[in-house]
Amino acid sequence: MFLIDIEFTELDLITQNLTMQHRKYLSDEYKKGNLMFGGRKSPRTGGILLSQHKTRLEVDTLLRNDPFVQAGAACYSITEFEPVMAADAYSDILPAK
Repeated sequence: MFLIDIEFTELDLITQNLTMQHRKYLSDEYKKGNLMFGGRKSPRTGGILLSQHKTRLEVDTLLRNDPFVQAGAACYSITEFEPVMAADAYSDILPAK
């Protein structure tokens, strides 16, 4: 699993149109189940994505082609982790014992 931290690098480039392009671009990954959650930070300095892509290469490829990155408006940091605890509502994301 991957925690993706989006940081806006050029806030003036973050327009409503670019934000809509970014969301449309990511929508297929939500439909496929690769992205689980996403949203903006408060204050709005970027956003967070939670991913269950199988490999870091898949995540890197996805992010490299994100409209925010392509426009030079954002960069990402990626933390890979293995969940070991979850609330009952999310227990299906834990590896089988």
